Amino acid sequence: MNHVTILNMEPDLDRFNSRRSTVYGQQGIVSTSQPLAASVGIEILRDGGNAFDAAVATAATLNVVEPTSTGLGGDVFALYRTAEDEIGAMRACGGAPSDATIETVREAVGGGKDATMPKTGPHTVTVPGTARGWEATVKRLGTLDLSTLLAPAIRYAINGYPVSEVVSSQWVHGEELFKSEHAREAYLFDGEAPDTGQYIKLPELGATLQRIAEAGADVVYEGEIAEKIANAVQAEGGVMTVEDLASFEVEWPDPVSTTYNGATVYELPPNNQGLIALEALNIAEEIDAGGYEYDSAERVHYFAEATKLAFHDGHQYITDPSFEDHPPIGSKSWARERAAEVGSEANHDVSFGVPEANAEDADTVLLTVADRDGNIVSYINSRFAGFGSGIVAGDTGIALQNRGCSFSLDSDHPNSLEPGKRPFHTLIPGIVRFDEDDWGAFGVMGGYMQPQGHVQLISNLVDYDMPLQRALDEPRWRYREDGHLALEPHFDDDVAAKLVRKGHKVRTLNAGMFGGAQIARNNGGILSGATEPRKDGNAQGY
Repeated sequence: MNHVTILNMEPDLDRFNSRRSTVYGQQGIVSTSQPLAASVGIEILRDGGNAFDAAVATAATLNVVEPTSTGLGGDVFALYRTAEDEIGAMRACGGAPSDATIETVREAVGGGKDATMPKTGPHTVTVPGTARGWEATVKRLGTLDLSTLLAPAIRYAINGYPVSEVVSSQWVHGEELFKSEHAREAYLFDGEAPDTGQYIKLPELGATLQRIAEAGADVVYEGEIAEKIANAVQAEGGVMTVEDLASFEVEWPDPVSTTYNGATVYELPPNNQGLIALEALNIAEEIDAGGYEYDSAERVHYFAEATKLAFHDGHQYITDPSFEDHPPIGSKSWARERAAEVGSEANHDVSFGVPEANAEDADTVLLTVADRDGNIVSYINSRFAGFGSGIVAGDTGIALQNRGCSFSLDSDHPNSLEPGKRPFHTLIPGIVRFDEDDWGAFGVMGGYMQPQGHVQLISNLVDYDMPLQRALDEPRWRYREDGHLALEPHFDDDVAAKLVRKGHKVRTLNAGMFGGAQIARNNGGILSGATEPRKDGNAQGY
């Protein structure tokens, strides 16, 4: 059954013909982008695990069943609220190798002072945080052991599974990316990406997951696997060492937050882009963007203008906080000053983006879990762009991330490359408190779409009181680095025309460019969840 093709066609994400409902449950909710992974989370909850156990098991399974967007070679972050009412964050994000410098990369890629960071290859590999992030989550917040939580992922990797629609279409990019023989053997089948429904196995990745289950996450950072990671990067001309891997530690930063029209929204602090979402919400509240009719061009205009200003500030100031501080861009007072720049016409004097950062569109997985005890968690994993750097570490099945391509080779830029520095990170899980006993874990995947998606999702829920699934189904907009305001095809034509009259450069993009949202909610003990219609996944409850 290894090469049975059930369906071989690209999913038409612009149709949205399949109706979904908000899912309700009494004991637990899991929402994510691949059904097999969501089922694993429910399996863990049924077996007595809590939301954090389910999050790790689901994330590990996504490494196998959606390997196009996540893996052990990437990073992982969490925002959560525990049953004891602790609101916290976990950041497992490595930095540049200790020998990585602007001069090193310029010399390697050529181009002298005009050189820019490559999009793939050895100099884009930063230290992966995933394995230690999973382990730290379980030790601090879970109730089961890591080996139990990795067992379903190992089972799918060794025994196989049929590939789902969206994942199959994303896998095709590996055909061009992977050059080495062992990388192509690990993730391609007769040199090709799997078709939809094709039954595949990932034995090398399964063996590595088994080693982690038996010996713990340190096997990835010390010893043979660490040596294979370092050797693979160095063989391609990079400078990562075993010492870089061994020195990595998981962090537990304090979340940053703001209020928006009565709700409290929590985000990750720098080096992540959570402050962009908070500033955009603060400006939007100041100008009452959520007070316009939902289907109006005015709503899109004012939210987009708020987002532009937030992106400008975030991309100017957000960086690794151990290297440089940032002003209070997430504060209400900052937003009041910035809101004065928003008018009825599009503002074209707003720079957006980190030059050559390659971070506008990226591939990520996100999952949210709520359990009966009151724990909720938003858990996000990524290698940055699809399969990442194109480098697979020997026979480990670990495809290494290219998060380092977000660094700048301009020494005056806040996100300039420096040894040990963490890059500007797009990944932002979210938590929202709607009321005293009403909490949600949420997120929207996709590079710079993430804070824009957070703003739209929170507004849909708070300003327009939408059910969870409808809040995810509604068409989205996103502001682009090139100055265009992109709309999904589902917007009415008159909205686009009116936005053009306001001075916006409007274009239509396919639905796959507008993120992948998930949400789980606990409202006074009533659990509910919803999932992104632009992905393969589902929300499951019991």
